[in-house]
Amino acid sequence: MNYDNPGIEDLYVNTRWHNQFRYMDTLPDHLQEKINKSLRLKSAIYPALQQEYRQISSALVTTKSNENNNVETITQFQNQGSVLKRYQTLVSQKPDWHAPWKLMRVIKGHNGWVRCVQIDPVDNEWFATGSNDTTIKIWDLASGKLKITLSGHAMTVRDIAISNRHPYLFSASEDKLAKCWDLEKNTAIRDYHGHLSGVHTVDIHPTLDLIATAGRDSVVKLWDIRSRVPVVTLIGHKSPINKVHCLPVNPQVISSSVDATIRLWDIVAGKASKVLTHHKRSIRDIAFHPSEFSMATACTDDIRSWKLPEGSLLTNFEASKVGIINCLSINQDNVLFAGGDNGALSFYDYKSGHKYQSLETQALPESPDAERSILASTFDQTGLRLITCESDKTIKMWKQDTNSTVETAPGLPWNPTLQSQRF
Repeated sequence: MNYDNPGIEDLYVNTRWHNQFRYMDTLPDHLQEKINKSLRLKSAIYPALQQEYRQISSALVTTKSNENNNVETITQFQNQGSVLKRYQTLVSQKPDWHAPWKLMRVIKGHNGWVRCVQIDPVDNEWFATGSNDTTIKIWDLASGKLKITLSGHAMTVRDIAISNRHPYLFSASEDKLAKCWDLEKNTAIRDYHGHLSGVHTVDIHPTLDLIATAGRDSVVKLWDIRSRVPVVTLIGHKSPINKVHCLPVNPQVISSSVDATIRLWDIVAGKASKVLTHHKRSIRDIAFHPSEFSMATACTDDIRSWKLPEGSLLTNFEASKVGIINCLSINQDNVLFAGGDNGALSFYDYKSGHKYQSLETQALPESPDAERSILASTFDQTGLRLITCESDKTIKMWKQDTNSTVETAPGLPWNPTLQSQRF
């Protein structure tokens, strides 16, 4: 493309359209891709050209409409204008500064990979972890000391969820069971049988007495907490489900799968109200913003954020050198954390998608160097402490360096051109 004379590209599109494609409903894929690419680059390098593009596209729409009244083509050009607007918004949005994070504490106690973690949702005084050693351990948040160990599963504990309305903790395991634990008696009081294979994820509905579970059998089940009856089974995913989350409003259930899709479920109709197919590989985690109705999802090497309830794409995050992404967490200060299978910790400004810090975790000396994967993460209720669960059998706590400033710790450089090209 000739950046010294950007009007050449518009002339090319205009001439090509009139001479070859004015009688077609849509442009050939290779030409449409060329146009889309030029729009992305142009919007990043020449923001002032937006008005010029709108005038040209408006003229094309008028010409096309007069010739054959093609509504689809008009919509196509309108969509391109909308995309340009999104690009320019992204380019003009400078990321906020965030203090860098540093290691605060290393906690030992599990005898296997630590696979999941949840914070006490009521008092923010303790947190729970589940492990390959089949146990669930509850730790004091302030001191990091072990409070109690819950035993009962026969295989790996893959996920846990803590109720803020009942004294209950729920767990999902490879032994095909979900369990309900009474935290006043510190014992399992209910088992939920029904999955045909390992259960990978569990979550509690915020307002109804239901839990959602999903796993290797590719279905989402909603259970009545007390009767242990599966009241709804949601079918649609083609591969194992990695994560399921419940929301108080529609869509009340969201799931992500190895089939590279995210499904927003209508639990009354018992089917997906929308399927998001932007990711290309297994989607390993979903994280929800604590103060706005949006979420982030992590594919193997791709992070995206979405506006809810419609599921429209907000931001594409720069995820190079992160490795395989296992987990995501978001705090109130618009910090998004991504944990990698190679031990990489990446911190992003949630609004702009800018990665401002990158760290590497260190495995224990007695653990093989390969066992430094970050498998799960969560912020505490204040957003000031980050907890990571790792394959060296440890739990690590991280905090921000409160003594740093924008002058002493400016963070990784922000490149708005690169940011816009990731769409």
